[in-house]
Amino acid sequence: MIERVWSARTTREGARQYADHFRHVVLPELGAIAGYRGARLMEREQDGGIEIVVVTRWQTLDAIRAFAGNEIDRAVVHDEAAALFSDYDRRVRHYGVVVADGE
Repeated sequence: MIERVWSARTTREGARQYADHFRHVVLPELGAIAGYRGARLMEREQDGGIEIVVVTRWQTLDAIRAFAGNEIDRAVVHDEAAALFSDYDRRVRHYGVVVADGE
């Protein structure tokens, strides 16, 4: 299992709008990809704004390529989502899961 981690910075309203976008646009797109295993959208208050962190789970690197293309470390951010952020990661991080519990 591989976890793909990405983050962005926004306002409280931007975070609310992104959660709607994530729920109604991103999750259906991800769900259609073979090898996709789930996602989390998390947030926290930081420096007067909101930090958003997205973690997606994938079975293989090939599944990630089906989503992100051959440059798998490139962030995939829709234009309408990018407009909500004051800043966001252009690159993502991938981690191999070594031990997991509770899922």
